Amino acid sequence: MPKTHPMPTHCPVTGEPLVVTRLEGPTSGVALEGHFTTHEFTRLNAESLETVRLFLKTRGNLKEMERLLGVSYPTVRNRFDRLLQDLGYELQDQPAETAHPNGASTILDALEAGEITAEEAATELEKQR
Repeated sequence: MPKTHPMPTHCPVTGEPLVVTRLEGPTSGVALEGHFTTHEFTRLNAESLETVRLFLKTRGNLKEMERLLGVSYPTVRNRFDRLLQDLGYELQDQPAETAHPNGASTILDALEAGEITAEEAATELEKQR
């Protein structure tokens, strides 16, 4: 079997999503050509795909993801929010007490550690008001 590579998802020239037009059986060599549909997970970048895998591995426990990744809870939340946006899902505002169990100090710690940007910190702090 020839060496495989991750499937590119966007055109390197235009940035538009690529269309799957050929499938091939690895041992038979049989090829199918046409326009095939994909699902939203095939278009995820490496970070978002890893977030999905880790989310499933931890059975949806963001605190466990925080521990495994070695980052703060707000960083995990931001990563998860980016995943949801990449999948095309609308984000719903959550009450501050569920969004960040340790409050403003966690957000400021994440900012100081370089885990989130100043803009992300400001947004998260505004949510807690």
